Amino acid sequence: MVATSWAARLKAGLARTRDVLNTPVSELFTQRKIDEALYEELETALLQADCGVEASRALIGEIRKKKVADGEALKQALKDAIAALLSPLERKLDVRRAKPFVIMVAGVNGAGKTTSIGKLAKWLQSQGKSVMLAAGDTFRAAAREQLVAWGSRNAVPVIAQEAGDPGAIVFDALSAARARNIDVVIADTAGRLPTQLHLMEEIKKVKRVAGKALAEAPHEVLLVLDANTGQNSLAQVKAFDAALGLTGLVLTKLDGTAKGGVVCAIAKEKPVPLLFVGIGEGIDDLRPFAARDFAEALVG
Repeated sequence: MVATSWAARLKAGLARTRDVLNTPVSELFTQRKIDEALYEELETALLQADCGVEASRALIGEIRKKKVADGEALKQALKDAIAALLSPLERKLDVRRAKPFVIMVAGVNGAGKTTSIGKLAKWLQSQGKSVMLAAGDTFRAAAREQLVAWGSRNAVPVIAQEAGDPGAIVFDALSAARARNIDVVIADTAGRLPTQLHLMEEIKKVKRVAGKALAEAPHEVLLVLDANTGQNSLAQVKAFDAALGLTGLVLTKLDGTAKGGVVCAIAKEKPVPLLFVGIGEGIDDLRPFAARDFAEALVG
């Protein structure tokens, strides 16, 4: 069986968003002229793709500056405008500045947080790094078992307790990582809604404990987002950033979603770097975010 390229799979994952965006564009090939009505339709399509009001208006404004004459030029201008909007979100994860390097991962239940941690561990291993996982999600049933299974799959150690304080588990993991000369520790934290204030306080405590166990830890605070939640993802970014000071995002479940345009809304309203995107359940289905590739897949 011929392996499908990452670009092709990303394009397939954004198929529904692309269908929404391409409706007004494709009509241009029937000799429809580029006029104000078309720009209004394109803006509506961007809104339907969850790009958000501010980003949609900004993108249309950039396209207007190009003074495009035909459909193909309009499509290219849209790709270029989206790539330019998203480019500030590009940042490569560099774990070399500390050892152990500590990554704290947050996210609401069901976003794919624990699965993304397993995939991230595999990616770090592919970069030649040793990894340890800390099962700090003591809030969700079976979360510990799920992380242990990912640890076994990746052949990486997992620090876990049958029951216990998440902060204590992370503290133990950092102590163990130093003793074993581990490069990277990824700490899972309980999935929670930003409206659950008492749980958000608990996750803040985990961050404080990490800082006491190791100076300047955590070095990265990542939020995992489910691409299917659309504009709710933007609300999550704002809430978790206010509580934790996010350093990066991981966007999961780009598997045909019609909500992929929310990345544009995030870029315009809360530009936290998007470090990785995930498009499937496989262990290698997590890759660094590239703005141009994403724009090409989004528009087609």
